[in-house]
Amino acid sequence: MEVLSLSTDSRFVHKIWQEEELSKMVDGGVPFPMLSDAGGKIGRAYGVYDEAAGVDIRGRFIIDPDGVIRAMEVLTPEVGRNVDELLRQVKAFQHVVKTGEVTPSGWQPGTPTLKPGPSLVGKVWKEWQPRIIYK
Repeated sequence: MEVLSLSTDSRFVHKIWQEEELSKMVDGGVPFPMLSDAGGKIGRAYGVYDEAAGVDIRGRFIIDPDGVIRAMEVLTPEVGRNVDELLRQVKAFQHVVKTGEVTPSGWQPGTPTLKPGPSLVGKVWKEWQPRIIYK
């Protein structure tokens, strides 16, 4: 898994952000590259560039090794993102690719999965109960 951060800020702003803010939140700062999307070319490609403001809107994308977007989330600045949920989803996608099983809502490693197929149709409720995860 590779994590990249991207914004329309310059590399100099990223350096200051890393030194003055992130390093105080995360010991040593964030351990992944912070890239500059000056002009919003990448943001436009992913549909998150705000032309009027000249910035990329907060978003996260899980992209598989084949370049397929498996998940995306776009939030306005007032609401923070959930890193634990991002990591849960990455683990779920990795599990799906490895096993062919599917992961139900809130799945965590070690909890039940579903085996897709005609025998599952109309019977998911027998195999999966939200109380398993949402206690």
